[in-house]
Amino acid sequence: MSQTLPSALKKLDAIKNLLRNKQVIIFLDYDGTLTPIVERPEWAQLSDKMRNAVKNLSERYRVAIVSGRDLNDIRHLVAIEGLLYAGSHGFDISGPDGDMELQQGADYLPALALAQKTLTNALAKIPGIQIERKKFAIAVHFRRADMEDVPTVENIVDTTVAKTPGLRKTGGKMIFELRPDIDWDKGKALLWILAQLGLDNDRVCPIYIGDDLTDEDAFCALQTRGVAILVSDDQRPTAAGYVLKDPQEVGLFLQKLKS
Repeated sequence: MSQTLPSALKKLDAIKNLLRNKQVIIFLDYDGTLTPIVERPEWAQLSDKMRNAVKNLSERYRVAIVSGRDLNDIRHLVAIEGLLYAGSHGFDISGPDGDMELQQGADYLPALALAQKTLTNALAKIPGIQIERKKFAIAVHFRRADMEDVPTVENIVDTTVAKTPGLRKTGGKMIFELRPDIDWDKGKALLWILAQLGLDNDRVCPIYIGDDLTDEDAFCALQTRGVAILVSDDQRPTAAGYVLKDPQEVGLFLQKLKS
């Protein structure tokens, strides 16, 4: 449970000891980790202070951004050269020099297009719903909707999934999401990246920082290795070993990790 987790800031010396004599790669989620959660996804802009913290960190360690956003979207929002970017929960990965690329789920693009059309029509009359089409996923945001409408929204999403072979429903903070129904997630993307970079060995210490349920797959992948840090001020079950309260603490942690 997150309430029993030690603060990554208070345990910074212990974390640095784990990194001693190791190669380090740092994986960072975006929404809720580098930026606060906001009502509309397009409003989540990276502050200059956080961008500088990530950029400075990348001068010492290899850094990867792993987000549920589209690859091009997250690359544009972060706008730091030399990073590795993984969009769509790791379905779309690109190295800084085009030296590493992976796309999972391309065969499911027709199913996603069909589901997008169905959801757009079915949810059009429910106020506050925002449908965000990503290349390899469809997010149905209900943060601004009346909570009494959420069961209806979820029923429409479930019906759409049932009628669209090849897709599955996942969740997140105030969203329902449709993704290709294949065995792939942020955890498997993390392990694939480590293998591609030749960093899948005990001389490497990966760090993963994220806030959402989708980040739990990555936390689980690091259960026997590395450092998993949950960003949350709530109490919930997690596979992470440390906690940071909010993006402000994340920024402070990244600054101190660099020093």
